[in-house]
Amino acid sequence: LSIEKGQVYKQKRPTMYPPWSSTFDAHVHRGRVMHVVVKDKTAELKTEATIQLDTLASRCKKENGKLEIWVELKPQGRLLMEARYFLERSDAAGHGEGDGDSEHEKEGTFALHHRRGAIKQAKVHVVKCHEFTATFFPQPTFCSVCKEFVWGLNKQGYQCRQCNAAIHKKCIDKVIAKCTGSAVNSKETMIHKERFKIDMPHRFKVYNYKSPTFCEHCGTLLWGIARQGLKCEECGMNVHHKCQRKVANLCGVNQKLMAEALAMIESTQQARSSQSNEIVGREGPVAVSQAGVTREPSGCLPISPLSPAPALPRKEQQGIAWDTPTEGRRPSLPEETEPLYATPRKEHHAKFTLDNFILHKMLGKGSFGKVFLAELKGAGQFFAVKALKKDVVLMDDDVECTMVEKRVLSLAWEHPFLTHLYCTFQTKENLFFVMEYLNGGDLMFHIQTCHRFDLPRSTFYAAEIICGLQFLHSKGIVYRDLKLDNILLDIEGHIKIADFGMCKENMFEEARTCTFCGTPDYIAPEILLGQKYGTSVDWWSFGVLLYEMLIGQSPFHGHDEEELFQSIRTDDPCYPRWLTRDTRDLLVKLFVREPERRLGVKGNIRQHAFFRDTDWNALENRQVEPPFRPTVKSPSDCSNFDKEFISEKPRLSIADRTLINSVDQSMFNNFSFINPVMTRLKNQ
Repeated sequence: LSIEKGQVYKQKRPTMYPPWSSTFDAHVHRGRVMHVVVKDKTAELKTEATIQLDTLASRCKKENGKLEIWVELKPQGRLLMEARYFLERSDAAGHGEGDGDSEHEKEGTFALHHRRGAIKQAKVHVVKCHEFTATFFPQPTFCSVCKEFVWGLNKQGYQCRQCNAAIHKKCIDKVIAKCTGSAVNSKETMIHKERFKIDMPHRFKVYNYKSPTFCEHCGTLLWGIARQGLKCEECGMNVHHKCQRKVANLCGVNQKLMAEALAMIESTQQARSSQSNEIVGREGPVAVSQAGVTREPSGCLPISPLSPAPALPRKEQQGIAWDTPTEGRRPSLPEETEPLYATPRKEHHAKFTLDNFILHKMLGKGSFGKVFLAELKGAGQFFAVKALKKDVVLMDDDVECTMVEKRVLSLAWEHPFLTHLYCTFQTKENLFFVMEYLNGGDLMFHIQTCHRFDLPRSTFYAAEIICGLQFLHSKGIVYRDLKLDNILLDIEGHIKIADFGMCKENMFEEARTCTFCGTPDYIAPEILLGQKYGTSVDWWSFGVLLYEMLIGQSPFHGHDEEELFQSIRTDDPCYPRWLTRDTRDLLVKLFVREPERRLGVKGNIRQHAFFRDTDWNALENRQVEPPFRPTVKSPSDCSNFDKEFISEKPRLSIADRTLINSVDQSMFNNFSFINPVMTRLKNQ
């Protein structure tokens, strides 16, 4: 017993002697304190402190579960302590030290109480070592290639992040000068590597402009009353003082005409090469590089660059017939000319418009647009309709990402654990995805109600997610946005992976990419380090998701993104002692920071002891009974979605007419698609 400030404290647990810089667990109950004593080698008391555990837990919850504090010791000194708070309902119920912990359980949902949006760095177009990104120009700007105005609203053109050169989007293929803003693109490098050895420095002199004049490098106005800029004495080029060092040595060279001449020369060379190949094809048999394929002299076809070889490499055989999604194994592509992803054939499909649907509820929204619960008129069928705003898609330079999402959704018909797409259509303002309605809600919604999932439920979800991920990887697709928000449940309780806007295609075998994207809590360390990566990033995200399902909070923490990213790069997750040995081992192997050694990349994750009781064949055939079945009262029930969205009226966002009129609609020419299943529903 001890008395401090009139309070009587009774020690119920034996004294612990943890080594220096080690960790230990302590359960939190109302009124419980921790007495910290520091002794020297002779066991003589030097200093001490008393810490209120419930107060410490409250501070941890405010800091997203992790806290570093300096504890003031008596009579002198300070002790740096790192505390982490975990919710352990099962343990707390079993210790029987009072009911004072129930309040903490109710408050314990501190880590996963809000949805976390994905981020993506601006797409960089590397041309001649320039790093062009789509840019909004707030003032009239000249193109440094064609010397014409960059017109329009939103992100009208590209600007180099290194040298600030501004160009039209249409002129990006006409840039012939290497970037001068990078160390690897010095004058010496340009002289050795430039095709025509062009090295004509400008002769700039300070000039007084009497009328408004634009810089012919960055495209913006030369400001000032006198000596506003520099003018080349030879070619008359006008630039800012700040842009002089970034101008390429192309005095007197018209980049637009030069690029057109180079293109003409290249097309002429290709035509000659095609003619020579035709002559060879007529003279005798031609052995094609694929094994076992030989063309005979009689009836042989001429070989040209426009005719594909009879056999395709493995990664080129992964095509999608958008108008006829297959139910089982898809046949291989024919040997005729067929792109990687075929354009939809429209001749026999009835078109859909927004007038064919009744919007009942809004299921979610974000910067991209909104998701609605919609009913197909006359059919009584309910769908989830995702509406993207075209102006936002263009401003974020996400046209290609939108097309990728459509292609992956079309491919999803081949797998039971991916969200299926029925059709896509567009209006002048919006793009629409009509997908299956999964009225079981997402895992983020469910984990907010129960704080964390039990082991059988987490194992079941993890196994089905693995099946979906491995299917995407087999098709050369890296998902890159795996999180609780993107895992939905159908009416039976099976999972469906949704939202494929972050996917990267053609990632077969040793292919790598380097785009910085994902949801901050789930981003793999190799992405943060700027390294090129492949499917390994999905397995790291899978580890974070599994940790959240089992423990109810994120494995890495930080006050802001910078601290969070530092934690992902350096910290080891804390594993509560109640985790099973197999669970801990699986998480440790998923959180390996070397991508080539991470489980999923190295080794068969299905054979891990964590999944020893999983029947993978039955699972992939949806023959395993889900451990949890969501409450669904009707096909249109939306009670498993956030109330803040459902309460809003289902209306499309009103677009700015001026912005919409500036949108180049031709960029969305190949967007529309109709699944035959949808056509049959409409004709019923």
